[in-house]
Amino acid sequence: MDGPHDLGGRQFFGPVTVDEPEEAFHSDWEARMWGIDQALSPVPGVNLDWWRHVRELIDPVDYLTRPYFDQWMQIEAALLIDSGLATIEEIVSGKAATASPDLEPPIGPEKVRAASKHVTRYDRADGPPPSFRVGANVRANAVGAPGHTRLPAYVRGRVGRIERFCGAHVFPDAHARGIDRAEPLYTVRFEAEELWPEARAADAKERRACVHLDLWESYLEPA
Repeated sequence: MDGPHDLGGRQFFGPVTVDEPEEAFHSDWEARMWGIDQALSPVPGVNLDWWRHVRELIDPVDYLTRPYFDQWMQIEAALLIDSGLATIEEIVSGKAATASPDLEPPIGPEKVRAASKHVTRYDRADGPPPSFRVGANVRANAVGAPGHTRLPAYVRGRVGRIERFCGAHVFPDAHARGIDRAEPLYTVRFEAEELWPEARAADAKERRACVHLDLWESYLEPA
């Protein structure tokens, strides 16, 4: 879906900071929020891509002005309320008013630390074969999706070249709806001149610039 999270290629948002210190958290409250996220029992019907979709639904002003882990707090609250596991009043008070007998208790610090080392894989060995070969020209879909999608707005309708077939991976648009379906995934190269016409007037070095994106087959068509 289109929203404030999709800022690739947009102007007037200031420079991208690339020299921040390499640290997992900038303050203790961020680490605590990450721990709360890991400690919560799995919310029924929620997976990574649905979690991302809920984040994309945050009010644009909040999304663009509030800290990253503060957004996590908003996401977790929305998921708990939407699932019926908590009410707005319970979120505000910080105390449960009713019991949830079918819900597993929150995990402790040791399991949180163990969870941080766990990696969930989304590649699938039994996915369908690719429809495009390496070197083929493809066009990204011109129209986005109403729900969650990993297709950036700035490449829609643009032509790129397939550089690599990455195997079959769970398709996020379907996964956000609870459908575990794998699709071929490709690394696609887009030339700067194709994405931003003003690059044609730039010097030779800038004209040679390119962007590589990993895109699922449903996002592509022959060019």
